[in-house]
Amino acid sequence: MQLSRSFRSSSPLLETAAAAIPPIRKPFGAFRGGMFGFLLGTTLAGGGTYYYILDDYRVSNELLTEDIYVRDIYERLCI
Repeated sequence: MQLSRSFRSSSPLLETAAAAIPPIRKPFGAFRGGMFGFLLGTTLAGGGTYYYILDDYRVSNELLTEDIYVRDIYERLCI
């Protein structure tokens, strides 16, 4: 005589029960979405500004260097 019972469940019932429960989604929220957008926009604008200023610096530095070389050549020719 067997006194213990074992628990059994058929796999189709388990799969149906698991498919019936939708996954829990945490809402993104307006505050977190706004904060993410603000940080992304600030980063992109800062990067664009950095490269614009870097290019402007490079151009002005090249013009100044060219002016110095032209002045040096002019002084050598005139003296």
